[in-house]
Amino acid sequence: MSGDQSFIRPNLIVEPLVDRFYAWLYTVAPIQGAMNLNFLQVPLLESYLQSPQAHVLASTNPELRGGYFVGIEESRKDEVKALLDSIRRDRADMLKLAQAVADAEDSVRQGATGFDLTPLYPKLPPELAGLVEVAYDTSNQASVHFLEPLAYQPGTHDVGRQSVQLSLEDGIERPFILSTPRLPKEGTLDLAIPFNHPGLKELFLARIRPSGLDQLSEALELDAAGRAQLAGFLTDSPSLSPDRHIDAGARVRYFGHACLVLQTPEVAIVTDPFISAESGAAGRYTLDDLPDHIDYVLITHGHQDHIVLETLMQLRGRVGTVVVPRCSRGNLVDPSLRLYLESIGLPVIEVDDFDELKFPGGRIVATPFLGEHADLDIRAKSTYFVDLGGRSLWLGADSSGIEPALYRRIRAHVGKIDIAYLGMECDGAPLTWLYQALLTQPITKRMSDSRKLSGSNAAQAGDIVDELGASEAYIYAMGEEHWLGHVMATSYNDDSYQLKQVEEFLAKCADKGIKAGHLFGQQEWRW
Repeated sequence: MSGDQSFIRPNLIVEPLVDRFYAWLYTVAPIQGAMNLNFLQVPLLESYLQSPQAHVLASTNPELRGGYFVGIEESRKDEVKALLDSIRRDRADMLKLAQAVADAEDSVRQGATGFDLTPLYPKLPPELAGLVEVAYDTSNQASVHFLEPLAYQPGTHDVGRQSVQLSLEDGIERPFILSTPRLPKEGTLDLAIPFNHPGLKELFLARIRPSGLDQLSEALELDAAGRAQLAGFLTDSPSLSPDRHIDAGARVRYFGHACLVLQTPEVAIVTDPFISAESGAAGRYTLDDLPDHIDYVLITHGHQDHIVLETLMQLRGRVGTVVVPRCSRGNLVDPSLRLYLESIGLPVIEVDDFDELKFPGGRIVATPFLGEHADLDIRAKSTYFVDLGGRSLWLGADSSGIEPALYRRIRAHVGKIDIAYLGMECDGAPLTWLYQALLTQPITKRMSDSRKLSGSNAAQAGDIVDELGASEAYIYAMGEEHWLGHVMATSYNDDSYQLKQVEEFLAKCADKGIKAGHLFGQQEWRW
């Protein structure tokens, strides 16, 4: 490998970490990150240290896949204890902030009786001074609203928590991201730098343009040992696909999960980028198949499988605009996606329902997203209508068909749809699986189990397609791709309810003369 003509290897794995846990919206956003640290991650580490072997066995049990078990061998329990000790010592202010949020919400529940709220402010914990407002809704129910931009300022938002672990993909499924911290290990390079560090941008641009070992080592502030490790992640030759751009017409490529790449010669659009690291396996597109420049990245919602930092970080310097749905401002379960992505160095704009972005030869329209968030008041979610090369596409993510009339209204606003793409995870995880750390008032298991992170079943998906007037309809793979298992942790078989519902939906489409399919791996549409 020459020192001044180096590219990153195609199978480079990038894991963004906060206090050694995999980074996603609810662990990076300052208020939510504090809550998850105090009420989920610290108790999880404490539980592991009480019974390491039980955690290890559970983490390898297929029946418990996706459960909150630490998959670290017992021989490394002292390292886990050191991690827990460092969190208690170095993140003491964050742990206090989390408890302050819980105490404040309890104080408001007890003290807001429909009368003037002014006397409550002196009773709020000092950690929240200047960070919150207390207000009633029109049902006379009071709640705490967080002034989130202030929480991203130094003192509350500690980028010292952040680091990045680099390794090479080896074909072995990584541990589940919500439960197992990433300890240093042989073959990894741990970068103790924040996610917005300029050196990371330089590193990831070396996928599409040559750099050099010396240049990258300096940009990443590496010592001699780090430089030697980095050399193993570089190669002399780029591995980019020769057909990653198009010269005429329009094209849509399916990259897996909910990720689509929409292209004409004038524009490139990527939805919910969650893209495989190349491991030599055929049958799927990888980061090497992306166009060099992406005009728009469309994010549908904040779940960890749709706004994926390990992919988004690698697009810094290549993206014109990341489009995110606007949040409700101040709601604990609905943090700002804009602030989150801006904090890692991406250019972001927010959209509301039916906001429109025009590009040469087409337009993007944000359309409503219904359900799939366990009935929580989360506004930062959007589907998208795209006019591309003379055809109309609807990108539905996990939006539910619980109210078909919504999609009739969408069609009335944007027109008939040629192709609809949507998910059918219709038996999702219960409320507490993802949101437990943010619930400051206990909820019964029966309630939690009734409120699932579910999209459309066959009947609901059929209603969506009918109301949109779609000529074609395609269902995402919904986590069936094994290379996404560290995030999805799904285990389907031929008798799984979700797959049976997909079969039923496809049969209904066939009866109506609608071309339909269940996506997996890679697929391409051209016109």
